[in-house]
Amino acid sequence: MTDLEAIFSAFIDWAAHGLVGANWWQLIVLTLVMTHITIASVTIFLHRSQAHRALELHAIPSHFFRFWLWMTTGMVTKEWVAIHRKHHAKCETQDDPHSPVAHGIKTVLLTGSELYRAEAKVQETLDKFGHNTPNDWIERNLYTRHSALGVSLMLIIDVLLFGAAGATVWAVQMAWIPITAAGIINGLGHWWGYRNFEAVDASTNISPWGVIIGGEELHNNHHTYPTSAKLSVKPYEFDIGWAYIRGLEMLHLAKVRKTPPQLVLGSVKPVADSQTLEAVIANRYEVMANYAKQLRRTCAVELANLKAQGAAKTGAAWTNLRIAERWLHRDAEKIPSNLRTHLDHAMDDAPVLKKLVTMREELRLLWTRTNVSAEQLVADLQDWCRRAEESGIAALREFSMQLRAAHA
Repeated sequence: MTDLEAIFSAFIDWAAHGLVGANWWQLIVLTLVMTHITIASVTIFLHRSQAHRALELHAIPSHFFRFWLWMTTGMVTKEWVAIHRKHHAKCETQDDPHSPVAHGIKTVLLTGSELYRAEAKVQETLDKFGHNTPNDWIERNLYTRHSALGVSLMLIIDVLLFGAAGATVWAVQMAWIPITAAGIINGLGHWWGYRNFEAVDASTNISPWGVIIGGEELHNNHHTYPTSAKLSVKPYEFDIGWAYIRGLEMLHLAKVRKTPPQLVLGSVKPVADSQTLEAVIANRYEVMANYAKQLRRTCAVELANLKAQGAAKTGAAWTNLRIAERWLHRDAEKIPSNLRTHLDHAMDDAPVLKKLVTMREELRLLWTRTNVSAEQLVADLQDWCRRAEESGIAALREFSMQLRAAHA
């Protein structure tokens, strides 16, 4: 074999297998590992640490995340942080950079990355929302000035390591964040899924197991507690990003600043006091979520009563109650206008539901009134509990006793 033939043979072998000689399933595993590192970098560094200051990162992981994101996404920290902060500040309005409510679910799902790039060019957004992000020499002179250089180097590395298949590996890496973050989280995370809390926006949890997108699947939890480093709240939810953060914390490479508040229940107090009020206000989202459960249970009881009375499941009363079971616990502005008449009829047919809704809005006044003294709010809470327990409604009495058991 001539030298030229040997060189050509080596080239063919490299093109087929790359320097590492990985087979097809190893390529898949390596691609998934690398894209997962990218997801972890986005959720831990860009999102939780930079955008929301939920944790402080040691220089070692911080610099690693910045370098990895430069190589695998080309995103500039200040731009990403500014756009995300604006999303929270202007959520679900026309000024929201990527809301499916404002722009349509199809637009956000399919062209979310284009929306991101367009907003990144708005200097006003960067100036107003991009403060306190890295501004050292390497950020100014490499990561920001030459943001496209990193992804170009990644392409070269992938091709060298994996041969011709490296181009496909690189393409998957480049598409991963636009699809998962710009599309799925910003799109589906405000359009489809379940809600633990009545956050002021349309955010939803896509899945209770936050693994594929690093825990960002728990989007309703995040919008409820945006400054929390932990996105899982319920016992059945899992946030893999939080697991990584805890690992970094144990290695003294991270310091968590905030996690979701937890409603602590102790013995039932004779009357609600200032500590009870403090616990209720601090845990108001959890309190209202528990109240929503009582509303749904009461709707189920009323449906059972209708069934016992022989009411037809196709009748108006049954239909109204079924709609009430699905929507009555939601905040009024989140209920579709075409369903409100059904809810009104359901409450007319079942006064207990109207009482529960009325008492819910009265309870909400405890944390929405800012011109009332703490002493007056304690008196209002005591009066609310007294009326709830004297109402003759089991759900209200049970909930009031739970409130009196709350501790700060």
